[in-house]
Amino acid sequence: MMEKPVPKHRLVESPLTVAALYKFAPLENLDQKRQLLLDLCERNEVLGTFLLAEEGINGTVAGSPEAIHIVIDWIRSWQEIEQLEVKFSKSDSRNFRRMKVRIKKEIVTMGMENVDPLNQSGEYIEPGDWNQFITQDEVMVIDTRNTYEVSMGKFKDAINPNTENFSEFPDWLDDLSNIEDKTQKIAMYCTGGIRCEKATAYMKQIGFENVFQLKGGILKYLEEIPKAESMWEGECFVFDERVSVGHNLKVGSYALCHACRHAINEHDKLSPLYQLGISCPKCYKITSDIQKKRFKERQKQVDLAKARNEVHIGSKPIFS
Repeated sequence: MMEKPVPKHRLVESPLTVAALYKFAPLENLDQKRQLLLDLCERNEVLGTFLLAEEGINGTVAGSPEAIHIVIDWIRSWQEIEQLEVKFSKSDSRNFRRMKVRIKKEIVTMGMENVDPLNQSGEYIEPGDWNQFITQDEVMVIDTRNTYEVSMGKFKDAINPNTENFSEFPDWLDDLSNIEDKTQKIAMYCTGGIRCEKATAYMKQIGFENVFQLKGGILKYLEEIPKAESMWEGECFVFDERVSVGHNLKVGSYALCHACRHAINEHDKLSPLYQLGISCPKCYKITSDIQKKRFKERQKQVDLAKARNEVHIGSKPIFS
């Protein structure tokens, strides 16, 4: 499908509202929903990503508070959506460069058929009850996220499955199926809750009886639990240009390398391999001289645009 023309951009006043949501529901008329949702976001200058599938909707978007609520209220009006939980936070930047609404086979890719989070997911544990629950001796705590996310922060003593993507997670879980005691209490968590819906459903499918998940994920926990009472260690990776957040969902210390899009910390920035917009320790050795030259020219144009108090063309919103 051809991309729609880029509308004349007007910078939305800060702070912006960031909304993260998901809902498993048997959606119909996906093509129609996609176009109407894209048009609504475009009219209201909302940027981010929505994924639609027959199993539901998943997305994170940013815009003015009024615009975000217009979009959320419209999704809530869908006849298939009985209840939609949304996690809101604030940001001083736009966080996304474009608006995408895509139709996918899954709204979170696990790659397993017959996993039914609508009817077979784990029991919710409220953030306020999470600390007490996971400190029980008989509870096994599992982080369902990917390795690079876990490296930024995790709950104390949680098991890291060392996966590169969520589609590897079922294979890791299959090893746990050898545990003879299927009454073992297992508590799972992820960024916003969506991966746990499928992970806990799969655990029940392979025979585990006592499976639990953190309601609202890490983001809800960081929003509700005071830092002094928290068992969270580090920061939480988020899938937008804030990169990470901490307690009270305040923007964290990580940044993005705009050459490779990997998260970098202050230590990475001190490396001789780091050049703003050009390279970082994670990508310096894998990008060519031609690529570095192109990145250098792009960064030059970004700096010139910033000096003129303009938005660089590469940062204007694209709707697709």
